[in-house]
Amino acid sequence: MTNITGARTAAAEESLMISDLIIPADANARDADEFCRMVEVGNRMAARDAGIDDLDETAEQLLPGWLDQTDRVRRGFVARRGTAIAGFGSLTTSAQPGTTTAELELAVPSHEWDTGVAQMLLARIEQEARDMGRSVAQTWSLHPAASDGRILTPATGWGAASSTQLTDLLEAQGYTFEQIERNSVLHLSSALTHLEERLAEATTTAGPDYRTVVWTLPTPPHLRTGYGSVIARMATDVPSGDLVYEQEAWDDDRVARRDAQFAAGGQTMSVAAVVHEPTGEMVAFNELMIGSDLTGVTHQWGTLVAREHRGKRLGTIVKCANLLRWRGIAPDSPKVSTFNAEENRPMLDINEAIGFVPASYAGGWQKQLS
Repeated sequence: MTNITGARTAAAEESLMISDLIIPADANARDADEFCRMVEVGNRMAARDAGIDDLDETAEQLLPGWLDQTDRVRRGFVARRGTAIAGFGSLTTSAQPGTTTAELELAVPSHEWDTGVAQMLLARIEQEARDMGRSVAQTWSLHPAASDGRILTPATGWGAASSTQLTDLLEAQGYTFEQIERNSVLHLSSALTHLEERLAEATTTAGPDYRTVVWTLPTPPHLRTGYGSVIARMATDVPSGDLVYEQEAWDDDRVARRDAQFAAGGQTMSVAAVVHEPTGEMVAFNELMIGSDLTGVTHQWGTLVAREHRGKRLGTIVKCANLLRWRGIAPDSPKVSTFNAEENRPMLDINEAIGFVPASYAGGWQKQLS
């Protein structure tokens, strides 16, 4: 384990200054350099730790979520040594009253880790969380598909991952390794004709009580209430170990705001959902998203089957229906990337049957703030 305290030099500590991140009105604005650099450093850190570059994001995609903070509050920080930027940190938390959790993120170049920049940024973000009344800090680490070196096992007991500079820091600062999520990819260049057969079989198993609906954002007004209800259940119906997830209110207006943020970021999202006809409730959904470059990686966002409707093969229905639809939306996208908890064997079984294979891993960390 890296000796964080011992590695920090007195000179670095004296000259290091942390200030608030400037949030530009546009990714091409004159004052957008800091924000764009934060995204760039974050992408490099993700690629280094995960061993792949599938997880890259763009400033254009992320900025709308920083500009509209109606539902989620974001704070950014820049560490400087003189005029040179040494690293970035950010905090994201729900704007809902009574929220206790805050998600933290660091974007620090490799050559700066031994100077104490990451430790000082983490301390600054934790203090911001306390000042906002949050008592639980959470963050995620990335790991390559092949584990080597010192191996970490999460509290759930499912999966394992190699230690990284970030995990060394988190352990040293009192974070607990709670959960591992598997990042899987489906290569779209391979034949996907089996999806039609799987979809037909699953639809027959589900029976006439379940109806599939599909759309491309923005969400039609008559579907917003149902869509918001299943998004809200991501906090309660998805395996999360001991990570604290607080259920948030999702009304029609919030769904519309979320749709608008995706559109402002140049992103296209397709949704496949299942409606339970006897009740009229939306009980399952799957989201596929791609940025303005339709030849880039497709990302699966949310996938959920409501607890009381499991065992009907609804997960297979929404995944297959959306993937088949996706070929007409982004035919040149090479792959789909998705994350699922290692203990979520039912969803991993569906993924593996479709053709997803492991590509990297993510670790969920948590700390009680005093």
